[in-house]
Amino acid sequence: MEQQEQFSSRIGFILSAAGAAIGLGAIWKFPYIAGQNGGGAFLIIFLLFTVILGLPLLLAEFTIGRTAQQDAVRSFQVIAPGTKWYFIGILGMISVFILLSFYSVIGGWIITYLWKVVTGGLTGLNEVQYAELFANTIANPAISIGAQLIFIIMTIFVISRGVQNGIEQTNKIMMPALAILFIILVIRSVTLDGASAGVAFLFQPDLSKVTSSTILEAMGQSFFTLSVGVSVMITYSAYLSKDQSLPSSAVSIVVMNIMVVLLSGLVIFPAVFSFGMEPDAGPTLLFNVLPTIFSQMPAGMLFFAAFLIVFLFATLTSAFSMLEIIVAVISKGDPVKRKKWAWIVGLAIFLFGVPSALSFGILSDVSLFGKSIFDLADYTVSNILLPTGALFIAIFVSVKMKKSAMYEELKRGSNLMYGIFQAWFFLVRYIVPALIIFVMLDVLEIW
Repeated sequence: MEQQEQFSSRIGFILSAAGAAIGLGAIWKFPYIAGQNGGGAFLIIFLLFTVILGLPLLLAEFTIGRTAQQDAVRSFQVIAPGTKWYFIGILGMISVFILLSFYSVIGGWIITYLWKVVTGGLTGLNEVQYAELFANTIANPAISIGAQLIFIIMTIFVISRGVQNGIEQTNKIMMPALAILFIILVIRSVTLDGASAGVAFLFQPDLSKVTSSTILEAMGQSFFTLSVGVSVMITYSAYLSKDQSLPSSAVSIVVMNIMVVLLSGLVIFPAVFSFGMEPDAGPTLLFNVLPTIFSQMPAGMLFFAAFLIVFLFATLTSAFSMLEIIVAVISKGDPVKRKKWAWIVGLAIFLFGVPSALSFGILSDVSLFGKSIFDLADYTVSNILLPTGALFIAIFVSVKMKKSAMYEELKRGSNLMYGIFQAWFFLVRYIVPALIIFVMLDVLEIW
C-alpha cells in the first residue's frame, strides 16, 4: 500500500530532505563544536564520517522508505512482517520527540533575538552587556517558554497542511532564500580585516586537539546534520515517486549539507577572529559573540538580522521533518487526522520541552548525570539515540532486506552500476556498524 501523499517533484523532495538535514546541526552546533575541537581537524573528521557513514546510511533509509512506501514504523513491518524490527521506527519517534523538545527552545531564542534586532534591542551594547542580555533572556521563563511555543506553533501549522501544501511549498521558499542570504553573509565576513585567520582556523587542522571525544562528537555531528538514525529520511523517501533516482538525491543532499556547514564556518570564524574573539565559546557562540561582532560592522545589525533569518529558516525546515515522523505514524495518511494529531503531538512536545527551556533559569540548579536538563537531552539524542538508531538501520538493511531487491530499488530512475552498489552494501554491512560500535564503546569507556 502506497502513501496517499507524495512530493510533487524531485526538487521538492531534495529541498525538503535537505531542509530536514540542514538545521541546528549545521548552523548552531557545528561552529561551536568545531571551535572547541581544533577547527580544521574536526572538520576533516566530520567530512570523513559524513561520506563513509552518513551518505551510506542516508541511502539505506531512502531504500527502506521507498521500498515500503510507508511511515517510519510501518515501513519495517512491511519489509519484515511478524518481527520486532519496527522498534527502530519507534526509537526514531522517541528520538525526534526529545530532539524537537529542546530544538524548539533554541528556535525560540532565534525568534526572540530576531525581534530584539527589529526593535533595536541589540543596538549599542558591549561584549559584557551582550553576554548579560543573553543570560537574562534565556533565564526569563515567560520569554523562553513563550518564544518556544511560537516556534512550535509555526511548525505545527506547516505539518498540518500536509506534504505538498505544507512541507514542500515551505521548503521551496525557505531553502533558496537561505542559500542567497548565506552567500551574502559569507562575502561580508571573509572581507573583514583579519578574516584570513578565521579561514585558516577552519581549513588548517590542528591534530593535537583530536581526542576520542572529538571523534564521537564528529560522528554524532554527521548523523545530526544529515538527520540519519531517527528514520526522518525513511518517512520523506516514502513520499517520493518510484521514477526518481535515490543515489543522486542522496548525493545532492549530502553536498548541500556540506556546503552549508562550510558556509556557516565561513560566516562565523572569519568574523570571530577578525574582532579578536575566541571560537570556543560553546553553545552561546551565536547569541553572545556574533551580536558583539555584527554591532561593530557598518550596517551590522542588518547583517545579523539576515543571519538570524537564515538560522530560523534552517531550524524550522528541520523541525518540520521531526514532527512529520510522529504525525505520519499516528495519522496513517488521513488528512483529517493529520491536522488533529499535528496539534496534539506538537503541543505535547512543547510541554515536554518546558524543563529544557527553564534549565537556564529557575531550573538551572537541577542536574542529572552532571548535566542540565537541556544538555542531557542534547547529549542523549546526539551521542546515544542517533548512533544507536543508525546502527540498527544498518543491521536491518544488511540482514532483513534482499540484496537483489535493494539493487533494483536503487536502480530506479538512475544508472547505478553494480560495483558501486556492492561498495555501498559493504560499507553498510561491515564498516558502518563497526565504526559506530568502536567509537561508542571507546567513548563510553566500556573497554
